[in-house]
Amino acid sequence: MTSLTQRSSGLVQRRTEASRNAADKERVAGGGGGSGEDDAQSRRDEQDDDDKGDSKETRLTLMEEVLLLGLKDREVICKSDAPTGDVLLDEALKHVKETQPPETVQNWIELLSGETWNPLKLHYQLRNVRERLAKNLVEKGVLTTEKQNFLLFDMTTHPLTNNNIKQRLIKKVQEAVLDKWVNDPHRMDKRLLALIYLAHASDVLENAFAPLLDEQYDLATKRVRQLLDLDPEVECLKANTNEVLWAVVAAFTK
Repeated sequence: MTSLTQRSSGLVQRRTEASRNAADKERVAGGGGGSGEDDAQSRRDEQDDDDKGDSKETRLTLMEEVLLLGLKDREVICKSDAPTGDVLLDEALKHVKETQPPETVQNWIELLSGETWNPLKLHYQLRNVRERLAKNLVEKGVLTTEKQNFLLFDMTTHPLTNNNIKQRLIKKVQEAVLDKWVNDPHRMDKRLLALIYLAHASDVLENAFAPLLDEQYDLATKRVRQLLDLDPEVECLKANTNEVLWAVVAAFTK
């Protein structure tokens, strides 16, 4: 994994986009000063709008969101045989359910990703994950499919067609470590917390922070570093925690 470091090209992008955003905010602020109560109500209205938008938009899986951003050992036991409706997740759960004795989270990550040295367990690998996720996003209207010619062969590509969904995803990640930061991973939305860890492990979290002002960027990366520096072994022992989440975090941050 690469650490979250500032890159010269990224800084240019952040300054350009962030400067435009700052200018827009100044123009809005120039229209008149509201009370703190008005500001609070505005934030609540904005949150309500976001929640309504989430219900109207096609919901994406965590893996689809990680893909979109890029354009303690424990035994894993299935608690439910019911299908989730997600083909990739159901395929993974089928392997987990049928394997005895149970494997650890670390082992399952290696087996499902094909990073095992045991040739007898290569059948556990999930095949063509990126392409299958991309096709899911095509079906949901987020991406489209095109054929591009590269010398002697054609290659299938999946360009972004619905930028609104990606921008809302980026905003959600940014707000989690800026305006809505709670300084306690156990008070954060578990799905959003998992998204941040997985996006970092996949080297795509930087894409969500690129449009920020330098000061915001530094603060966002500092808070992500706080999450990465947590000890999963300690966190999983706290009350009302999600042990599987922290076991996966331990596997990715070891």
